[in-house]
Amino acid sequence: MPTELNNHLRAFTEGRISRRELLARATALGMAAALPAGLLAGEAHAETPQSGGHLRVGSVQGSTTDSLDPATLSSGFVNMLWYTIHGQLTEVNADGQLEPLLAESFEPDGGPQRWVFNLRKGVEFHNGKTVDSNDVIASLQRHKGEDSVSAMKSVVETITDMSADGPDRVIFTLREGNADFPFALSASSLSILPAKDDDVDLSGIGAGAYIVKHFEPGVRGSMERNPNHYVPGRAHVDSAEILVLADTAARINALVTDELDVSGDIEAKTAHLLAQKPGITVEDTVSTQHYTFPMRTDLAPFDNQDVRMALKLAIDREEVLKKIVRGRGSLGNDHPISPANRFYNAELPQRTYDPDKARWHLKQAGMEGLEVELVASDGLYSGATDTTVLFSEHAAKAGIKITPRRAPDDGYWSDVWLVAPWSASYWSGRPTEDWMFTQGYSAESNWNESYWQNERFNLLLKAARGELDEAKRRDMYYEMQAITRDDCGSVIHLFANHITAFRDNVRHPEKVAGNWEFDGYKLIERLWLT
Repeated sequence: MPTELNNHLRAFTEGRISRRELLARATALGMAAALPAGLLAGEAHAETPQSGGHLRVGSVQGSTTDSLDPATLSSGFVNMLWYTIHGQLTEVNADGQLEPLLAESFEPDGGPQRWVFNLRKGVEFHNGKTVDSNDVIASLQRHKGEDSVSAMKSVVETITDMSADGPDRVIFTLREGNADFPFALSASSLSILPAKDDDVDLSGIGAGAYIVKHFEPGVRGSMERNPNHYVPGRAHVDSAEILVLADTAARINALVTDELDVSGDIEAKTAHLLAQKPGITVEDTVSTQHYTFPMRTDLAPFDNQDVRMALKLAIDREEVLKKIVRGRGSLGNDHPISPANRFYNAELPQRTYDPDKARWHLKQAGMEGLEVELVASDGLYSGATDTTVLFSEHAAKAGIKITPRRAPDDGYWSDVWLVAPWSASYWSGRPTEDWMFTQGYSAESNWNESYWQNERFNLLLKAARGELDEAKRRDMYYEMQAITRDDCGSVIHLFANHITAFRDNVRHPEKVAGNWEFDGYKLIERLWLT
C-alpha cells in the first residue's frame, strides 16, 4: 500500500481524522478500493487524551516587532501565543460555532444594540487575581481612541458604553445594532488582561491554559501548563514552545530530525514528499485562509478602477492553484468570503484569466504598457514570492510589466504591508462576513489594506450588521461581495487549505478548527502526546 495512504490510515486509526475524511483522501488518491475491508464499517473509537510531555511547534511567521501586547498584532507567532496564554470572552469551536469562554453566557438585551455578558465566577489570572468586569472593560477600552493601532479598533469603536453591573456582569451598548458582536470578542487581540493603573498588565499574565515563561520577539515563546485552568479537557501537555523558523528547509529538517513535533505552513508542492517520511503525518484543513495582492487605492495608478480591473484579469488563477498549492485550495473571486461562510455568494460568476480584456481596461485608463512593482516575502506564506513571479508572466501577455521585489521576512508587516503601493498579503479569514469586511475593507479600519473607500459598500456593511432578518442580511452580503469583487483594491486570487505536519506521537481531537491555522490557534491546549 502506498506510503501516503498508509499515513492517512494511521491518522484514522489514531483518531486524528474521521471516517468521512479518510474516504475523501483515499478517493482523491484513487485508492479507496485499497482500504482494508471492514475497517470503515464504523468510526474509530476516540483516543483518550494523555497528560504530560513537552510540545514543540514550528511557525513560519514571527517578527522583531512582536510583543506581548494584544493590541499590536504583528504575526502568526504572537497570535497563537496570545490564544494560548490569554482568555477571550468567547471562542469559535471546531464546527465554526460560537461558544462562551471567559463569559458564562451572553445575550442581546432588547435588540442587537445592547449586549449583556455574564462572566464565569472564580476564574483566575496566572497571578491569582480573579477575573472581573473591570478587567474586561479595561482590556477593551485600550483598543479605542485616535492613537489606537489595534486591529480591532473599528469593532471596539462601535461600543459607546461599557458598564459593570457587579463583578461578574458587563453590559455593552453599541453605536448601532450588531448581530455578530459576540463573535468579534473571540479575537486574540481582544484578550482579557488584568486591569492595572488605569490600563492593563502587559507582562504576559493572562487567564489562558498556559503561563508564558520566556518570550523572545520573532524567535521563541515558551510556556507551562496553568494548573488552575478552568476549561475541562484542555491543556494536556506539561509545557510547550513556539519556535519561529521562516526557512522552509530548516523547519522541515527540524520536524524530520525530531526537533519539532508540529509544523505549520507546509508547502503544498512538497507536502506529499514529506508525508512519505517515516514517523510524519501531513494533514489538510479546509479553511477561510486566502491570499491577496492589495493595491493602495489612495495612490496612482491604483486609484483608477480600470487599472485595478486590468490586474484582476491579468492573473491565471487556475495555474496558481495548480502550481503554487498543488490543488490544495480553491479559486478566489476577488472578495474575501469563502464557501465556508454562512452568506457566501455562489451566484457570482468566477473571474477568469483574460489578457485581452485586461488590455481593454488599460486602454480605458490611458495606461497601456503599465509598469508596477509587486513586493512579497518568503516568510509571508509558502509560495508568496513564487506567485509574484508567476503573476508577472501572466500579466506580460496583457502588456503589463510587473516587477517582483523580494522583501526581508523580518518587519514585513510593519515596513511593507500598508506601506508599499502594491504588496502581497494573506488573511486567515474570519468566522463572519461582518468581521471580515469590517476589519479588512471598511472605511474606518486600521487594516483596510488597500485603503479602499466605497460609499455603497459601507452603507450596506452598517445595515447588514444590525439586521436580524437572515434573508435580508444574505441579500446585503451578496451585494457587498459583488461590489468588492468589481471595485476593491485587492486581487484575491486563491483560498488555500491549512497544511500541517505532525510527528507520529502527536494526537489531536477528531475535528480540527479551520477559522485560523493550527486548529484555530488553539492547537497547544488541544493536542496531547503519547
